[in-house]
Amino acid sequence: MIDSHQEQLTLPGLSRGLHDVTDRVAGVVCASGITSGLCHVFLRHTSASLLIQESADPDVCSDLADWFARAVPDGDARYRHTAEGPDDMSAHIRAALTQPSLTVPVVDGVLALGTWQALYLFEHRRSPRRRTLLVTIQGHR
Repeated sequence: MIDSHQEQLTLPGLSRGLHDVTDRVAGVVCASGITSGLCHVFLRHTSASLLIQESADPDVCSDLADWFARAVPDGDARYRHTAEGPDDMSAHIRAALTQPSLTVPVVDGVLALGTWQALYLFEHRRSPRRRTLLVTIQGHR
């Protein structure tokens, strides 16, 4: 029989950039008691995203953030949607280029991430925003 566990995580206001949420999600997996299955993480917002990325060298996160800033600049005069400022539409485009959800296997009760992998919330807005993750674990106890 497949069991499931679901929990909502509310993250405090985060500034623009990549923020490691691995430990928070891993805590939900541990609390679920599920030893084998899948962990699905869904971000309930349209101007931030989720990534699995290298955790060993912080330059990776800095380089990713810098690349997105060059590829999708704030305040482009061609953007029509600017209701919340010059970073409004650029944040939506950056989120569209990444993803709002991730699924990671659970093996022996822990996230089966690779040696250098971590889960990141990629905040695309300049001013800090509180963000909500919905974490669902399904599998066997």
